[in-house]
Amino acid sequence: MLLSLAIFLPIVCGALLLAVGRNEQANAVRWMALAAAVASFLVTLPLITGFDTTTAAMQFVEKQAWIERFNIHYHLGVDGISMWFVPLTAFITIIVVIAAWEVIETRVNQYLGAFLILSGLMVGVFSALDGMLFYVFFEATLIPMYIIIGVWGGPNRVYAAFKFFLYTLAGSLLMLIALLYLYTKSGGFDIQAWHKLPLTGGAQTWLFFAFLAAFSVKVPMWPVHTWLPDAHVEAPTGGSVVLAAIMLKLGCYGFLRFSLPIAPDAAREWSWLIIAMSLIAVVYIGLVALVQKDMKKLVAYSSIAHMGFVTLGFFIFNELGMSGGIVQMISHGFVSGAMFLCIGVLYDRVHSREIASYGGVVNTMPTFAAFAVFFGMANCGLPATAGFVGEWMVILGTVKANFWLGGIAATALIFGAAYTLWMIKRVYFGAVANDHVRDLTDINKREFLMLAVLAIATLYMGVYPKPFTDVMHQSVVELLQHVAQSKIPV
Repeated sequence: MLLSLAIFLPIVCGALLLAVGRNEQANAVRWMALAAAVASFLVTLPLITGFDTTTAAMQFVEKQAWIERFNIHYHLGVDGISMWFVPLTAFITIIVVIAAWEVIETRVNQYLGAFLILSGLMVGVFSALDGMLFYVFFEATLIPMYIIIGVWGGPNRVYAAFKFFLYTLAGSLLMLIALLYLYTKSGGFDIQAWHKLPLTGGAQTWLFFAFLAAFSVKVPMWPVHTWLPDAHVEAPTGGSVVLAAIMLKLGCYGFLRFSLPIAPDAAREWSWLIIAMSLIAVVYIGLVALVQKDMKKLVAYSSIAHMGFVTLGFFIFNELGMSGGIVQMISHGFVSGAMFLCIGVLYDRVHSREIASYGGVVNTMPTFAAFAVFFGMANCGLPATAGFVGEWMVILGTVKANFWLGGIAATALIFGAAYTLWMIKRVYFGAVANDHVRDLTDINKREFLMLAVLAIATLYMGVYPKPFTDVMHQSVVELLQHVAQSKIPV
């Protein structure tokens, strides 16, 4: 029942807000949304406290017949790979509700309702053990995010929303064909049963590329990444936070749940392609980030580079790399979300995201500048922050697999420091640049709270990542053993 509650509590509360909330009741709607988000997060805490780290088996499993004629089940469960993303999703939703408190003034119920519904759907993606149920949740997440960008976004919001929707939908249609093929082979949609299917090399190859089409767009990997900067720039602050912190992880998670275990031979055969795409993302996108003039666009490109680390870690096929990729997914949720919130704090005051519009912010907003610089350091991969742990594990794992590939991956730390520190220097340090900066007021208690919570999470994960790595260890080891064994029928 815990996973069902984590999925449907925010969805039902979001639907109620849509049904009964009115603009004149905006304050009550905000408190209702916050209560729903907190309750949804509290529901996920027993998953952490009750999780058995000694087994790779699925836990908190729920299974009910759904569409019996096609052997489709409402089948939920989490293992060490997926468990942390359920509480992370609920946690980020609380931050988003707090961030919107004074910023969103019209259609408040629709805005907050859309985020609550989106939260439940994303938890569904991480929990689904039935292929069709996974597909329904995976595609349904597009709808609230499309509305969030299209209604509350910037001047080019409609273009960005359409681009986001069409890119991700097009890739997912190939995945649907792959799911239907697996259904004809197994007679059902049980994902764990698909992991054991003996598939020919040719079948594995086309399944691998069908899944790659869906998941690479969602990550997004180079060269299908162009929708992300547009979506981030036009999305409201909350939309950017959820997009970076959680939605990009849906594609990464798909590789672990579908591509690697269902088509292990094809994954090993084509790993060079994924490694090449990942390293191009790490190096080329890092250089692209260096020349950005818009803060949001810079952090958006930074996210693409960080996701390159994740996919690199998955396809070097050792425990250090794969665990590092998953740790990077979690840490990026804290750090990138905080980076977009910091940009939102400045935008709410000056209504500009251009780096040239700022300078010397530390003189008028010292408390805020301290948070912003801290998160910037975490984005660079500073030791003792969450941003360091995953990147360092992936680099070590890559060096273990191939020294030269590890050397190329390590350049990301240089590029990351270059574009992040370049932005921090121009925005926060130096003399006060103009009257807009001179008139700035420091963050209020609400803004301090959301940034402080994320700072604590970033610092805790950087100093003591053991609880995160312990949970995923058994599942990662089992997945790597599974990938190492050929499934091609003799």
